[in-house]
Amino acid sequence: MAASLQKIISGRYAGRNVPIALVLPDGGRLALSAAPEVEVVARTWRGLKALASPAMGTLARAYVRGDIDFTGGAKRILSIAESLVGDIAHGHDTLREKYRLWKHQRRPNRANIQHHYDVSNAFYRLWLDERMVYSCAYFERDDASLDDAQLAKLDHICRKLRLEEGQRFLDIGCGWGGLILRAAEKYGVRATGITLSKNQFEHVKREIAARGLGSRVEVRLQDYLDLPDGESYDRIASVGMFEHVGVARFPKYFGTIRRVLAPGGLVLNHGITHNTMHDASLGSGIGDFVEEYVFPGGELTQLHRVIEGMAAQGLEAIDAEALREHYARTLWHWTERLEANAEAARREAGEERFRVWRIYLAGSAHAFDRGWLSLWQILAGRPLPDGRLPHPATRRYMYP
Repeated sequence: MAASLQKIISGRYAGRNVPIALVLPDGGRLALSAAPEVEVVARTWRGLKALASPAMGTLARAYVRGDIDFTGGAKRILSIAESLVGDIAHGHDTLREKYRLWKHQRRPNRANIQHHYDVSNAFYRLWLDERMVYSCAYFERDDASLDDAQLAKLDHICRKLRLEEGQRFLDIGCGWGGLILRAAEKYGVRATGITLSKNQFEHVKREIAARGLGSRVEVRLQDYLDLPDGESYDRIASVGMFEHVGVARFPKYFGTIRRVLAPGGLVLNHGITHNTMHDASLGSGIGDFVEEYVFPGGELTQLHRVIEGMAAQGLEAIDAEALREHYARTLWHWTERLEANAEAARREAGEERFRVWRIYLAGSAHAFDRGWLSLWQILAGRPLPDGRLPHPATRRYMYP
């Protein structure tokens, strides 16, 4: 069996000059190029089998389970892994994908969110910025630090929404509170954040108290579907949250936003989309890996379907900005910071979870670099009864 697998591997990669040295379970070494850059260690024969017939999702599972390992950083190994796999066909709307989405529509959002976010605040603090902003940063300068870029992103959102003192501002999926705290402290709004993560909820409550913002900032452990009918907001943001919603729930999601958004009010939806038409998931088993280990219940779609979903509920899109390259940079920052704090991350979350997050963050960064995924900020509004939606004639107001 082992000899057969080695023969398959040697034949598969012969002449391709893949810059790795494969370390076999029995200690043997098989160089796949004249000058290997990294070692890929097959710790078990199951890991060797994954390398003999690779797919990106299969290799990610093998790494998480400890069947394979590698030296060096995740950024380099991801590009090498793609060369091992070859062309990646993305996932179309197969029966398997339809079943996965059917399950997604029936699972409670709370359980999915808590699976992803309630690891521990200490774990996330190891690799996020000082404000613990878990979404795409905005790099205004090439030399911007992650902390600077995340603050720039918060201000970019606040300027797009034209936040002003006294406005009622809602952040759907507020994370660790970076946006609502910034919006209240710098722009003077009365901010409400909602989240389904208990860890995030407790963290934001402590931050509100520590900053003396109890009269202007509120956080709730609440689903967006449970927002009361009587509430109304001048501005709404949803940042890195709608990936959890699912296309089938767009009517409820955007319908709820319109219901609680005051006429003439603005909403900014910030989220990940597919770049290829008609694909339902990333190919080569990547989508299945993410569903199983990272984002149960997550679903991505194309930009036009997001705008269509808004329009169907009476929200008029007035601006859209692509931040694909910004998210690739953000994710590589996170990956490098996690790798730099690997031992602390292992102590906090365990070996398997550390591996899940390392390969997920690096894999996501690679996907944005390759253009498989994008990130869009869509600014929309609820028109006034006469059909007008007042907003500046140019984008100059968005930039300092």
